[in-house]
Amino acid sequence: MATWKVAYFSGVGGRPSTMLEQAPDEIEVTVVDPALSESEKIDLCRDADALVTSDVSTSVLQECPRVKLIQTLSAGYDRLDLEAILEMGIPVANNGGANAISVSEQTIAMMIGINRNLMAQWDSTTRRREWRSNLYQTDLSEVTDKTVGLVGLGRIGRQVAKRLTGFDTQTIFYDVEDVPEDVQREVKASPVPFDELLETSDIVSLHVPLTRRTRGMMSDREFDVMKETAFLINLCRGPVVDEAALYRALTEGKIAGAGLDVLEVEPTPADNPLFELDNVIITPHMAGQSQETALRAARFAYGNILRVLSGQEAESLVTPE
Repeated sequence: MATWKVAYFSGVGGRPSTMLEQAPDEIEVTVVDPALSESEKIDLCRDADALVTSDVSTSVLQECPRVKLIQTLSAGYDRLDLEAILEMGIPVANNGGANAISVSEQTIAMMIGINRNLMAQWDSTTRRREWRSNLYQTDLSEVTDKTVGLVGLGRIGRQVAKRLTGFDTQTIFYDVEDVPEDVQREVKASPVPFDELLETSDIVSLHVPLTRRTRGMMSDREFDVMKETAFLINLCRGPVVDEAALYRALTEGKIAGAGLDVLEVEPTPADNPLFELDNVIITPHMAGQSQETALRAARFAYGNILRVLSGQEAESLVTPE
C-alpha cells in the first residue's frame, strides 16, 4: 500500500514510462497533463505530498496544502515563481545534475560540429549530392589546442571541462560563485574575469541558469568584445542570449558562428531568421535528453522526495539569486 502521493507533470521533463517504472513501492504517482485547466490540476494535486514539475502556478499550490517539495527533472526552474513558492514554505529542488553528462556531451558535439561546419553545410550539401562542394574555399578548424571559455562552472560546466581535457584545450571559466581550487585543478580550468574570457576565447560556451542577472547577458557589447573567429555555444536557456544581437553578430561578422540548443521563444517561430544562416547549428532543446538522463533524474527525484517526506532536508535545493 502506497504511503505517499506524488503528482508528476508529464510534459515538463523525464519520460512518463520511466517515472512510473522507477516509483518506489511507498509512492503512488498521479500523472498530470500540463495542458489541463487550473481546476483540473487542482483536483489531481490536492492530496499530493510532493510535485514533480518545473511549471506549476501558485494558484494551484494554494489548493494543495500537503505539498512538501517541488522537484524538477531538469536543471532549470525559471518557469516557477520561485520567490512566491518559497514564501509559501515549499522548498524547490532541481535534478541534482542528472542531465549534466548528456548536456556536456552535446556541448562537445556542438563545438566540433560548428568548427567543422558539419550540419549547416556538409551534411546538407552532401544530401543534395553536391560532393565536397567548395570544400577548399571553406575555413574548417579543430577544437584541439583552442581556448575554450566556459561561462558557469557548475555541474554541467564541470562535465564539459572534464571532457575538454582530452582535446588539450586551454580551458578558462567565469562564475559568480566561488569554485574550489581542487575542482579547478581536477577539470584543468582557470578562472578569469568575464570580459577577458570573451576577448581570448575561441569558443564561448554558456552554462548558467536563467535569472535576472543572466537574462540577456550576451548582447551587442559582449559580441563586440569576442573574437571575429570565435564561436558561441548555448545549451542552457535561450533568453541568456539577446537573439537579435546574436543575429547581428553572425551576419555582420562579429563572431564566426553559433551552436544553439535553446532559443528565446520555444517552440521558436518558423520565420526565425537564424534558420536562414549557414553558420549556425540549431537543435530543439534536447541536449539534456537521453535514456540515461531519464533514469538518473527519476531515481534522484524519488530519493529526494523520500528524504523530505521522512523529515530530512532535500538535496539540490534552489535558492533565490
